[in-house]
Amino acid sequence: MTEPTHMAPAQSLAAAVREAAALLAEAGVPSPRADAELLADHLLNVGLGRLRSLMLGDTPAPRGYAELVAERARRIPLQHITGVAHFRYLELAVGPGVFIPRPETESVVQLAIDHVRGVATPRIVDLGTGSGAIAGSLASEVPGAEVHAVEFSPFAHAWAAKNLAPLGVNLVLGDLRDAFPELNGSVDVVVSNPPYIPAEAIPNEPEVALHDPPEALYGGGADGMELPTAAAASAARLLRSGGYFVMEHAEVQSGWIAAMLGRTGTWTGIRTHLDLNGKERATSAVLADPTTRNERMGQ
Repeated sequence: MTEPTHMAPAQSLAAAVREAAALLAEAGVPSPRADAELLADHLLNVGLGRLRSLMLGDTPAPRGYAELVAERARRIPLQHITGVAHFRYLELAVGPGVFIPRPETESVVQLAIDHVRGVATPRIVDLGTGSGAIAGSLASEVPGAEVHAVEFSPFAHAWAAKNLAPLGVNLVLGDLRDAFPELNGSVDVVVSNPPYIPAEAIPNEPEVALHDPPEALYGGGADGMELPTAAAASAARLLRSGGYFVMEHAEVQSGWIAAMLGRTGTWTGIRTHLDLNGKERATSAVLADPTTRNERMGQ
């Protein structure tokens, strides 16, 4: 008589997450434990609090977990695997062809929100919206806001359209250099996180170098400043006198950005802002009225 065969017991969730975290750490993933838990929750969809409770018992690891961990170990971005990026209060659809929004950009959004606090119906423009993270956050967090966004890449525009359609944002496919001529001189706030990496600078992280679209990274020219300069020029065209401009940049570019804004004679109140890591992440300025501009230029 043949002895019955017994299947090996499924690996527990806790053991699987521990092994996944170790594998991801060995692969150089910056946040191995967090990513291991997020991948498990992507399959179980119970929330991280409940997931950690389940890890205290004998809950088995979800089917397909090892395959997702292997993808992440190859430095496929976590957000490409899950199809979701969390940004402030939004859950954004993302994937190949669109820049993954970064946590440091959340502080740039906060600067814009703080500036329009108390304004009944602020008109806001996001230049180079990517996934729609900035425009979507402003539309969802600023009551009565009229938000416009432009994106140059057709691939990124498709992701932004999916994210922004439910939020009432006016999204166009176009170039930030000449977008929204019909709004010239009428905008309260312009926000931009333009590409700004210099041409010869290759990002260290494989997730960025291999998976973020190049058109979302490189700002043009040897110093990467072509698109940031263009964003500032568009902001000056779009804003009303006294309107507010805030732009994200690399920490090493803060002095250059401030000097560039100051040279034009168009801006006043130029300020550099730190992100949550204490890095000089953004620069803001207020559009001077024409009289002040002429005085500053010696006219």
